[in-house]
Amino acid sequence: MSTDAFEDLADTFAFLDDWEDRYRHVIDLGKAMPALDPALRVPATKVDGCASQVWLHPAIEGQGPGARFSFDGASDAMIVSGLIAVLRTLYNGLTVAEVLKVDAPAELGRLGLNEHLSAQRSNGLRAMVERIRKLAAEAAAA
Repeated sequence: MSTDAFEDLADTFAFLDDWEDRYRHVIDLGKAMPALDPALRVPATKVDGCASQVWLHPAIEGQGPGARFSFDGASDAMIVSGLIAVLRTLYNGLTVAEVLKVDAPAELGRLGLNEHLSAQRSNGLRAMVERIRKLAAEAAAA
């Protein structure tokens, strides 16, 4: 399960032949992301487990499993900002119930990210996915 926007992103990654082009594209996605209000860069939105500074701020519309999920985010590292943008493409617009059904490792694997990120970046990406799933689970239970 993924959004149309993520399918478009997967098509773009399939078109890009080498990892350096994909890497640059991820960085460009991060640069194009709207800036996160500095007031939202607080301990409550900080993601633990990332080598870089990462903040994710959810925006959930509605209540229960049918609530619409989206989030904004920021990082002090360009590649991580790009990974946040990729995750926004994967999750934003889904219901919280749908967020919980996304197989993030499989979807991100379609982009070839798994084999090209350092262990620290992979751990940070996993921590971001876990935070997103936690936020969605909390919203689904509300």
